[in-house]
Amino acid sequence: MGDLWQSALVHPIERLRYVARAGGFNQTDLTREAADALASLWGEPADLVNACRRMLSHHPLAGTLWVMAAKVLISMDARTAAFDFIKELETDRTSQNIVSSLPEQATIAVVGWPDLALAEIHKRQDICVRVIDAYGEGAGLARALMQRGVRVEEVPLTGLGQACATSDVVILEASVAGPTSFVAPSGSHAAAVCGMHSEKEVWVAVGHGRSLPKKLFSVVEHALNQENSLEADDELVALVDVSHTVGPKDLRESEIPLREDCAEMAELMRFGI
Repeated sequence: MGDLWQSALVHPIERLRYVARAGGFNQTDLTREAADALASLWGEPADLVNACRRMLSHHPLAGTLWVMAAKVLISMDARTAAFDFIKELETDRTSQNIVSSLPEQATIAVVGWPDLALAEIHKRQDICVRVIDAYGEGAGLARALMQRGVRVEEVPLTGLGQACATSDVVILEASVAGPTSFVAPSGSHAAAVCGMHSEKEVWVAVGHGRSLPKKLFSVVEHALNQENSLEADDELVALVDVSHTVGPKDLRESEIPLREDCAEMAELMRFGI
């Protein structure tokens, strides 16, 4: 019996270690994989809490995992809550709202490989995308976009300042956000500052399931602060450093408070059990 319990608790969550973060990383796919991994624990509340903590310790910067964990732990029907949430992610309109809000003939700059912000950009053949290399993924993203008919300019990280200062819109993507800041690929803060200083619009895409309440986001901040900020792949960017947020409902000025996609959950205030 002990071996079965151990297998149910540990093995499914260890599967999540093998979900790659490399080019094209997609939080919806990661969350779907997580829901499948947790499936053996539905109906076992104590085991489910520990499993969610372990999951978040492996992927502390994935906002959708935090929201799914909060939803399944508060629900009387964890399985339904998890898969209903995945359906919500699959119908998130953030990508469509970006495409419909961009001005005609715009040149936009992006950092890294955003899995959400550019999902629908091929529908705007008038848009030129400047891909600023981060993680060494720039060339891969550029190829993927060009295969879909998107006009692309590849920009090395050294060209970040000029690329953002001379683009019409700088678009950043939050992997997870809180009330006053968000996490994005390193280089995003510099991109935001350069864009704002040059009086360009700087948008941050905060997709459905990526906006946390203050206390949960503080745990994310703590996890990020454990890394050497000079070498980390991700960084905090203040919302005051962008002009607009774009999410499932619309594009709005950044002064408008972000929504909260889940409730505070005391059980998730510590993880790694």
